[in-house]
Amino acid sequence: MKLQRMNRRALALGALAVTGALALTACGSDDTGNSDGGDASATAQAGNIDCGDAKGQLQASGSSAQKNAIDAWVKQYTAACKDVQINYNPTGSGAGITAFTQGQTAFAGSDSALKPEEVEASKKVCTDGQGIDLPMVGGPIAVGFNVPGVDTLALDAPTLAKIFDNKITKWNDAAIAKLNSGVELPDLKIQAFHRSDESGTTDNFTKYLKAAAPQDWKYEPGKSWEAEGGQSAQGSSGVAQQVKQTSGAISYFELSYASDGIKTVDIKTEATEPVKATIENATAAIGAAKVVGTGKDLALELDYTPSAEGAYPIVLVTYEIVCDKGNKADTLPATKSFLNYMASEEGQGQLADAGYAPMPQEIYTTAR
Repeated sequence: MKLQRMNRRALALGALAVTGALALTACGSDDTGNSDGGDASATAQAGNIDCGDAKGQLQASGSSAQKNAIDAWVKQYTAACKDVQINYNPTGSGAGITAFTQGQTAFAGSDSALKPEEVEASKKVCTDGQGIDLPMVGGPIAVGFNVPGVDTLALDAPTLAKIFDNKITKWNDAAIAKLNSGVELPDLKIQAFHRSDESGTTDNFTKYLKAAAPQDWKYEPGKSWEAEGGQSAQGSSGVAQQVKQTSGAISYFELSYASDGIKTVDIKTEATEPVKATIENATAAIGAAKVVGTGKDLALELDYTPSAEGAYPIVLVTYEIVCDKGNKADTLPATKSFLNYMASEEGQGQLADAGYAPMPQEIYTTAR
């Protein structure tokens, strides 16, 4: 455990000098057309949150998967920057992007990078600029389950696809039993829950199913749930609560929501052993991601079918969506200051305790 903590620390330390600069310059210019200049004094240094000229209220919304990380960041940041109030509403990635492109928020959180039509829509609020993706939070999408008497469960992509497509309906199905030799599986109905709101977590989860089980998952990936059957709940907290209280339940959510005794599935990949949903295993998979965004945009392409030992295949990266240029002048100082704190050693150091992973160094060095 001590070595794992050191590895997480090393990843954060190696990435942060670059991360801070990217977050700072990515905010672009204010409404008067003045460049932000990239002044190093505005960068949040280790152990020192630089508030700069930040003040007033900062409205943001979006990804519920990152809410626990945002809460941790807001607590530390506002303790230092007492003139700033940050209100983050975990409405889901789709609603967050819509609010941002309608000019209602300073930034949005999304578990998926902007689509071309969303970039186009952002140009209406980003004066002489557009929305860009800044990866700030990483981690595994855990598959939580509640099966009485079962503490450890392994599933592969085809079996998960059939479960969430209502093709496997009992926990003692032969396909599940084959993957769990020696485990006494009950004759219990499977209660599969999915997100009712548009969600980047759903987008990433269905991208995994489509990439790893194309013969069994016939639906196109997206923020909205396309498969028939199953039950739904609002937000990551909603589906996690359903798993906790419903016998036979299974669902997907960010690892930080797998608390209070919720057990998580080990995912069978091409590796020799099923892979557990841990921060370290997610970092191993995220480290193989490629930067596919251009300019200041740092959108990533994730590998949902890793074969390396210990690489957890169902991962998400949460982006903060901001304007590269043309941010509103009244919220620009607070937006820059808060984003730079997120991307600092101090900010990224908050993630592990909240159940998230810092961004691997190689993602940022590629984008320099």
